[in-house]
Amino acid sequence: MTDTHALPTHRWWILATIAIAQLMVALDSTVMNIALPSVQKDLHYADGDREWIITAYALAFGSLLLLSGRLADRFGRRNLFVVGLIGFAVASGVGGAATSFGMLVASRAVQGGFAALLAPAALSLLATTFPGGRDRARAFGVYASVGIAGSTIGLLIGGVLTEYLSWRWTMFINVFFAVPAAVGAIILLRHSGRGDNRDRIDVLGALLVSAGLFGVVYGISNVPNDGWDSPVTLGFLGAGVVLLIVFVLVERRIALPLLPLRVPLDRTRGAGYLGMFIAASAMLSAVFFMAYYVQTVLGYSAVHSGVAFLPLPVMLVLVAAVIGPRLNRRVGPRIVVPIGMVFGATAMFLFSALTTTDDYLGHLLPGLLLLGVAMGLIFPTSVSAATLGVRREDAGVASALVNTTQQVGSAIAVAVFNSVATTAATDYIAAHLPPTPAVVADAAVHSYSMVFASAAVIFLVGGAVTALLNRSGVPAAISREAGEPFLPEAVQPGTTVA
Repeated sequence: MTDTHALPTHRWWILATIAIAQLMVALDSTVMNIALPSVQKDLHYADGDREWIITAYALAFGSLLLLSGRLADRFGRRNLFVVGLIGFAVASGVGGAATSFGMLVASRAVQGGFAALLAPAALSLLATTFPGGRDRARAFGVYASVGIAGSTIGLLIGGVLTEYLSWRWTMFINVFFAVPAAVGAIILLRHSGRGDNRDRIDVLGALLVSAGLFGVVYGISNVPNDGWDSPVTLGFLGAGVVLLIVFVLVERRIALPLLPLRVPLDRTRGAGYLGMFIAASAMLSAVFFMAYYVQTVLGYSAVHSGVAFLPLPVMLVLVAAVIGPRLNRRVGPRIVVPIGMVFGATAMFLFSALTTTDDYLGHLLPGLLLLGVAMGLIFPTSVSAATLGVRREDAGVASALVNTTQQVGSAIAVAVFNSVATTAATDYIAAHLPPTPAVVADAAVHSYSMVFASAAVIFLVGGAVTALLNRSGVPAAISREAGEPFLPEAVQPGTTVA
């Protein structure tokens, strides 16, 4: 039984409604990146805190996504879709009007929570509205294309809004998508009340994994302020690790776990999730810190910065749509993913050599193109591996875990890399007193270089580990899909593209 009962003429209006929601969340994954230096200048927060603008959203989104899939089955997909849209709009409005750093971070966390409600409901509604046939392929093609396009143009739109209006409009813009999508959902989607699934929801698992992840991320983010040996740092890190261990123990024992451990513990699927984790982590760090580099060091405007980043998502889309799937079908993920990791490491090593006077064509563009190739190889191949051979009853959780891995990886990575950057900058200034403007600028570039060098090492380690975990040859399930184009049906709205 489905949540929708649409006439054929209404199905495409439903698709338009879902596409608007997908576009909103896809835009939100990138539109604020270019605005971050302007946000920091306006709200006056320290470098050690800047990661929370991204981390709060990603952490809430990632840690609640698995639970939200269960909630959609219990309370109805249409209901959660509408609630997610309205909540996302309200949180965006509050964030755009934020008068303090804490207010903005809180609104970003609430945004992430409502995005987690929206994501599985949107994809389920699309699947039930288009249950089969050629229309289903077209619908999912539109869905995937909107997501990729939204993430790509989000960088440019973010630059335009920040420069000609204000960074606040990178939040306000969501209202203009969420409201019509919510109205369309209320009018077009049949009211279904509660869903058919009456299974018990693993609330304890959701609380444990959310609290555990928060403890780990907060502990890491506290390093720039108090150091690794601080009681606060060690306390949060220790508590987070203990809670995550308890989460695993609980999931092993209960009948209906939030995350059946058989899904990620398979070697091939585990390698797929690891590939997504590393790729999302490293790429977000590149965009996050490169936005600061080009604006605060090279003096790019917000619009100029958005245009400068465009080769990265464009190359990603081209490789992901054409080269990555073909290579995956011929040689398998054991070859494709490590190759992508090597490309990523090469890009990061190029970025680590940046100076205060580098030019775009000679130093930035090659790294951006290489990083786009890396992501184009890693993303589709890892998604395919992460959802390969799952049981029918695990298909939903395996798909949701793809996004959870990306969002959690992004949250942890930004916290870790910001700690690396802040510590490196502080140490550099202490070693080059007095802190003249030139020394401060050099310290900033040095801190970014340390981040990119660290990301390069992580890429190389990831390449070695995924090569060991993935089995040799091409999995049979991938071979059977040889005639199908890459379609990220398993990927929910909000997938990180840039």
